[in-house]
Amino acid sequence: MSEATDRSVDVTDGELFKPLMVLSAPIVASQILNVGYNLADTYWVGRLGGDAIAALSYSWAVVFLMISVGGGLTVAGTVLIAQNKGAGKIGTASHLAGQTLSFVTVVALAFAAVGYVLTPWLMQMVGAAPGGDAYAYAVSYTRIMFVGIVFMFWFFIFDALSRGWGDTRTPLYLMAISVTLNVLIDPFLILGFDGNPLFVWVGATSLESSLYAATGFDGWGVDGAAVATIFSRGVAAAIGLTLLFTGRVGLQPSLSDLWLDWGTVRQILDIGAPIATEQGFRAFGITVLTAIIALAGTEAVAAYGIVTRLSSLLFMPALGLARGTETVVGQNLGAQQVDRAKQAVKLSSIVVASIFAVVIAVAYQFAEPIVAIFIEAGTEDADLVIEYAKAYVLIAGPSYVFLGIFQILLGGLRGSGSTRAAMVLSVQELWLWRIPIAAVALIVLDMGVFGVWYAVAISYVLSTITTAAWFLRGTWTDDVVTDESPTPTPGD
Repeated sequence: MSEATDRSVDVTDGELFKPLMVLSAPIVASQILNVGYNLADTYWVGRLGGDAIAALSYSWAVVFLMISVGGGLTVAGTVLIAQNKGAGKIGTASHLAGQTLSFVTVVALAFAAVGYVLTPWLMQMVGAAPGGDAYAYAVSYTRIMFVGIVFMFWFFIFDALSRGWGDTRTPLYLMAISVTLNVLIDPFLILGFDGNPLFVWVGATSLESSLYAATGFDGWGVDGAAVATIFSRGVAAAIGLTLLFTGRVGLQPSLSDLWLDWGTVRQILDIGAPIATEQGFRAFGITVLTAIIALAGTEAVAAYGIVTRLSSLLFMPALGLARGTETVVGQNLGAQQVDRAKQAVKLSSIVVASIFAVVIAVAYQFAEPIVAIFIEAGTEDADLVIEYAKAYVLIAGPSYVFLGIFQILLGGLRGSGSTRAAMVLSVQELWLWRIPIAAVALIVLDMGVFGVWYAVAISYVLSTITTAAWFLRGTWTDDVVTDESPTPTPGD
């Protein structure tokens, strides 16, 4: 591997703030682009009406559960590779990359098979009523997502491994390619060539007529959004894995590294299982929360689908900085630089709180026009959906400053290997605070979906206070994992 092609950032020497930002900025940008998938899908599916939007909400609650569990295992790759690189064990890092890829692929295939079979039952569990259009759309969309979930996992693995190495730019470039492809094909696969508003916008109605006359393609509706996402993810995954195995990103696992070694798998599980459990509990919690919101009606679920995608856009700076913090903490603890690791967490917390304060202030001023973008004006349920979604921004918006700090603290814990503590602290936000408060507010106090929005705000504040108290104890720096690394391969 030549230094000229190694895009990794040195975070263990010299000034800390600049390399932390250089490492984290591409992650933030990549995460914002990642939201582009959901926003594009939501926008174009929104042209089909409230039932179609609700279908995405029902489906995402389930698909997110599977993705989160597998994604938790990929974070183990980030932590292990970061700490081994910090300790100078380069061969071991490449070996771990191959092992992580193989193991998570097996998990993805198992999830795909189980998820496909159980989809109708799972949709009912999150509140979709059988026989309705929203239920039918959700079942079909979800099954397509499960069929292609391995392609999504492959990209997540490449992203996690590169991040642990300190290269966050290459995943950003691939994400840009993938999102661009998705945005380009989304309107055609969803709406077809007849009456597609995109042709009207660009003044190409004659092209629209010609394409429809030649193909008769009316689009695949909600299913088209799933196909577009899977295809564009697959393209990015194929490029990423090619770069990985040719050594273009620093790591270079061999084919022999793909043969699972159960000692290494146990190490991946030791770090990844708590994260996967955490993500699984949180994703299942989102499923339960969706079912609670469904008690307030389809319009409430549709509004939740919109604000979930909007809030994920607000959430990206925190998530990006948290993932950058994981790498910085992991590499510095691997290099036995504890104070530097702590300083990274403090710097990231200050940055994300400042960003969120500005973003929320802007969102407050334009809440209604922002949420109105994602549903077709004039439809029967549009006004109510917009009212609900606007209320979320106004009620829960300010609490995102706390959410940002919360995510940074969790990132520091994961980067140190304290994944069990991160699991407990992450799960408490949803299961100890948000879900119980939401259920009481909606069902007992009869506050409707507005009670759920208040529950979100309260949960973010209380969980941040709890996590900060744990973080200040300082014991999280004791869980460095490189001393238990597998037998080094040549090159260490």
